Amino acid sequence: MGDNNSLGNCTDPSMDFQATLYAATYTVIFIPGLLGNGIALWVLCRFINKKNKAVIFMMNLAAADLAHIISLPLRMYYYINHSWPFGGFLCQLCFYLKYLNMYASICFLTCISIQRYLFLRHPFKAKDWKCRYDVAISAAIWIVVGAACLPLPILRSPSLTNSTNTCFADLGVRQLNMGTSIAMVLVAELSGFLLPLVIILYCTWKMRQSLQESHAPLQHANEKQKAWRMILGCAAVFFICFTPYHVNFPLFMMVKQEAIRDCSARRRTLYFHSISLCLASLNCCLDPIIYYFMTSEFQEKLFRNCRANIWSRLTNLDSSRSPGSSGGEQENPTMVDVH
Repeated sequence: MGDNNSLGNCTDPSMDFQATLYAATYTVIFIPGLLGNGIALWVLCRFINKKNKAVIFMMNLAAADLAHIISLPLRMYYYINHSWPFGGFLCQLCFYLKYLNMYASICFLTCISIQRYLFLRHPFKAKDWKCRYDVAISAAIWIVVGAACLPLPILRSPSLTNSTNTCFADLGVRQLNMGTSIAMVLVAELSGFLLPLVIILYCTWKMRQSLQESHAPLQHANEKQKAWRMILGCAAVFFICFTPYHVNFPLFMMVKQEAIRDCSARRRTLYFHSISLCLASLNCCLDPIIYYFMTSEFQEKLFRNCRANIWSRLTNLDSSRSPGSSGGEQENPTMVDVH
């Protein structure tokens, strides 16, 4: 066994378990992710007017999650049936949306942390900040991330396998020269992981220091506490979902490019790659927690609207059952604003 390890004369482990793992993960996160991000996007678009609280970035974060979630039914179909009848374009599109979600989410989590920290530390600058600045930053993120993720579907293409019914984890990996592989890994790790990691850690540390200031007014202290919870939530999602994948990604590329030949190292790397991809998809369920439990304005607007809708339906029901409702023209009940 030692000779096999040194010479690399070993076969990669059977990865049959990953189909069950992926199918179970995507099934579990689909409904909560769809409902959570759909409701969040609806509430953020309609009811929150405080643009200085990273609302634009939260809206884009929800949109990035939905972009991945809409592809999950096709992923579940493939891993349950072990067949892909939808053609190469849809396969590559779903593959692309997963990585677009990952890196767009990393960027928007970073932007939320920066904005919440800076606006609490420099409230006068927050008053002069325009909503269009956030829109411009968000558009730039989509363009840059969208362009940066384009090579990924090319790297793993259905044309690299002998069967046209394979997709996702069963796709072949295009062999690249060493320079191209190193450049791709460095760009993904430095700009897509390490730089956002440093920024989020810095914002978390500085907000923690700011909370320890005892001379702050009560209202400002409450705002700091809210900002701290949101930044801490962003950091938690980042570490849980994206750190395992990016720790394993350079090793995975070395295995696929035959740079790692040790059998046990190859086996551990391939096993952990499947787990890290599942953790990366969990951000679609964890991101809505930032909106629901870290933003008091979101809770207030959501619950107020729900109560108002329930009250409106009850008054409509009572009016339709009243004795005078059958004759003549009746007035439409107005929706009561419940405070």
